[in-house]
Order: sequence, then C-alpha cells, then structure tokens
Amino acid sequence: MDLSPITREAVLDAIAECDRLGRDRFLAEYGFDPARRYLLHFNGVYYDSKAIVGVAYRSVAGRPLTAREFSGGRQTVGRLLTRLGFEVVIDEPLLPGPRLLAELKGLRVASTADGPARHQPITLLWALGRAAHHAPRLVSWDAAQVELRGLLREYGRPRSRPRPEFPILALAHTDLWELHGHAGAVPTAHGEPFGWMEQHNPYSGLQAWAYELAASSADARAEAIAELGQRFFEGAIPQALLDDVGLHPVQMSLPTQQESDDLEAYRRLCRSVEAAEVRGDHGRTTRTTSERPVRSAAAVRAVLLRGRGRCENPVCTGQPDDVTDNGEPILEVDHVEDRSTWGRDHPIQMIALCPNCHAIKTRGQTRERLRKLLLTEARSRHTAWEAEAGSR
Repeated sequence: MDLSPITREAVLDAIAECDRLGRDRFLAEYGFDPARRYLLHFNGVYYDSKAIVGVAYRSVAGRPLTAREFSGGRQTVGRLLTRLGFEVVIDEPLLPGPRLLAELKGLRVASTADGPARHQPITLLWALGRAAHHAPRLVSWDAAQVELRGLLREYGRPRSRPRPEFPILALAHTDLWELHGHAGAVPTAHGEPFGWMEQHNPYSGLQAWAYELAASSADARAEAIAELGQRFFEGAIPQALLDDVGLHPVQMSLPTQQESDDLEAYRRLCRSVEAAEVRGDHGRTTRTTSERPVRSAAAVRAVLLRGRGRCENPVCTGQPDDVTDNGEPILEVDHVEDRSTWGRDHPIQMIALCPNCHAIKTRGQTRERLRKLLLTEARSRHTAWEAEAGSR
C-alpha cells in the first residue's frame, strides 16, 4: 500500500478527529488496536500511529484504510510521519516523574572555567517556582528577562554574562520548555539572538506536562531541586536562590491525601464522561428557544478540579482576585471547540477561563490564535493529569 500521498494536513485532521472522539471510540470506530510499539507524539499527547495514518489516508482515496490493508512500524508508518515532520517514539512514554528526572539528567549546558554553566538550571528553577505558586505557565520575553537577568547575575557562574535569551532558547530545543507566539523557526542559543527575542517577544515556560507535575507534586519539585543541585551547584542549591524563586527545600513524603483525592476524582469524572459518550448521551439535545447539545456536569466539575481555582490560559495576564458569593473563584468552563457546533464535551477539549480570558477567546481580535493555544493546553493538561493519576 502506497502511503506517500498522505499529507501533513491529513494527519492533523485525523489527530483532531481522535481528540473529538476520544482514543477508545476512535480506535473502535475504525477497527484499529492500540499501538504496540510506535506512537505519534504531538503537542504533548501520544497517539496510535497506525490508526492515525489509516484514517489520514481518507484524504487520498475518500475512505480510511483498514488495519489489514497496511502494516505499521518504523519502515512504513514511522517513516511517513517522520517525513511529514512529526515525532514518532518507541514504546510507552515514561511517567511524568521519571520523565522529568530523565530530562534534567540529560540537560546539556556549556562549560565554563568555573564549572558547568548555571543559566539553564536557574531558568528551570524560576519556572518550577512559578508552577509551585500556580502562576501562569508562559511568560512574555519582556517580563521574563527582567526577572531572570537579576537571578543569573546573582547566582550564575562568576564569569558568565547574565543573558536570559541564551537559556530560554537552549531550553526551547528540549522537551522541558515551550516557546509560543513567534513566527518562523526558533534560533539556536548561539551568536546574538537578543534581536530575535526583542522582535518577537515570545512567551515561554515549562511544557504543560512538566508544569502540571511541578504544580501538583512537592516531591517532584524536591527531586528536581536535588538533581539540579547535585549537577550544577556542587551538591546543594543556595537557600537564597530557592527563596528568590519561591521554592523551599521539602522532605520526601508520600503524596498528600488531597493530591491523591483530586487526581482520583478527576480520573473518575473523566471515566463518567466517557461512559456517557459511549451510551450516546452527549448526542442528546435540549430545546429552549433553539435546540442545543446537552452539556456534561461531570466534565465541568473535572475541569474546575484540574484548574485548582486558577485560569488555565497559560498566558493569562490577570485573573480577578474577587470570588463568588459562595467563596469560589470566578471562572467559566469553556468548550474550546464550541459545544453548539458539537465540539466534544470532554475535559480534553474544555478549559477553565477567567472572565477576561473568556472574553478574549470569544470576542477578541486574537481569539483564533488563542483558541489554538487553549486547545493544546486543555489536551496537554488532561494528559498530564491522567498520567499522574495512573502513576499513583
């Protein structure tokens, strides 16, 4: 079977359909088994590579391929997806905790006369501190450079220049960091990239999976602090640096009951939503002055639980400090793919927004760009919570 006519756009359409239906329904609908070894990694989510390619073939022949019509694997599906610019990984991904440590152990930094450069570790500690305090995940270059420059000057190696553009761009080429809001390819951390950063003013920060892990687990933060201290700070990170970034040494402990309860509740609510999808409940409508799809109360509760009382827009610039009469945060649960046009009623495509961000997403001039970001954010946060719940 010749798969070469399949385009990147066709693969993206198949991914979007998988997101709408959910993995189990997608596989059942098209008769594919879960991937045994090769997975498509896109926007922080892992997909069954053979099933995605089989459905993407519909753009060529007007119908999807069945599982028996072609073989999966590195030489067929893997080669096609790689040629189209997608990442194909082998075997199931690591759970978030071991994955974070593996990424930190593999961090590549420049060598200086005083030892390994500290700019990337300091930048990561700054981002971990933001996660610990549930601050917005992504920060504009204008704001980030102000905070980072002082930290790099104070705690970097004596002969290292405090240039935050270098660690940000270096980290952007790892699986720990995200750069958003720029045009074109991300430059390398060499030469003089300051002008590029000033021109684009990109938002950057931890990828959603790493942010969610750091935000929800004090033990994960402690392990990260210990690893960075051992590799880059001669055994221990200075207490003053930890204080400046909002991190504090913590003793390793069992997960708190509240952490475990929240993760289990989120997983239980998602299973309830998916069971309702299988029954066809989400295809029902309610009639007021017009016919509208029924909305899942369980999905709304799951999203609010995942948001921990904070706006989930990673570039939120100001959630109101006020609360409702019941003392709850002022948040609105939004279907990124509009429910009135039959967007999926599932936390993987829903997000908690403050009134400001909800207004921008609905009526702002940048709403389409924000919608794409929020769709990725909802999917990544959902995947991170599912993975963390599965590891407990």
